[in-house]
Amino acid sequence: MSEKQITFAARQHQLTNINVWTADSQWLAFDVRPSGASFTSQTIERVNVMTGEVEVLYQAQHGAHVGVVTVSPDMPPRYVCIHGPEHPDARWQYDFHHRRGVIVQNATAVNLDACDITPPFTPGALRGGSHVHVFSPDGSRLSFTYNDHVMHERDTRLDQRNVGIAVPLRAVTPVKQHPREYDGSYFCLLVSETHPAPQPGSDQINRAYEECWIGNRGYQKPDGRWQRWAIAFIGDTLTAEGEKRPEVFVVDLPEALDDYARPG
Repeated sequence: MSEKQITFAARQHQLTNINVWTADSQWLAFDVRPSGASFTSQTIERVNVMTGEVEVLYQAQHGAHVGVVTVSPDMPPRYVCIHGPEHPDARWQYDFHHRRGVIVQNATAVNLDACDITPPFTPGALRGGSHVHVFSPDGSRLSFTYNDHVMHERDTRLDQRNVGIAVPLRAVTPVKQHPREYDGSYFCLLVSETHPAPQPGSDQINRAYEECWIGNRGYQKPDGRWQRWAIAFIGDTLTAEGEKRPEVFVVDLPEALDDYARPG
């Protein structure tokens, strides 16, 4: 088959590395960040692969930026992307630990994850920034990577990349004790555990990343049991000699939504 160019504007068109097609295979979602690591796109957009028509899905306001958009597996499509802080200032601007996920439909963005950075922390709320949000194959929940503002303020070495998930258990509404706290529409939690100084030769990790949902309906274990929900991710371990060694890990997740709210 021959290649076909579908965008022609004199700007960058950035595709996320997964889930950029709508379920009807008619549209590709993208953002317009410039090349490099600059997170300065003000819009997320989509292009029709048949006609070349381009539509703006959402435009950020008040100095915020958006990007890294993915698409739900159902119709009509839902779009989820990173949203930077509105009204950024010297104390709070876009960073790994200062961003959130939003679900976009009909040009409106709804927060995926809540944020609570003042004790006592709220179950289901994050304490920092989420990134690369990916719907599960049935569209019911999402995975993401995460960095923690509270740990970053304590010691930047403690702010390690982790993997989290958002489940449709309930909306989360923290008591607002800080102007940068906000509500979320999903219950969020971490599913990885990191260590500042992993024991060499062990399975301890200091970074979890590049996660993905396993199977359309999970996977079958060697004993024949079916694991409905599971995530795979890369974790950085240390060899016995102290050298970094990325390995693949699997975390089995509960089936009952209420189990996600149980501490630990």
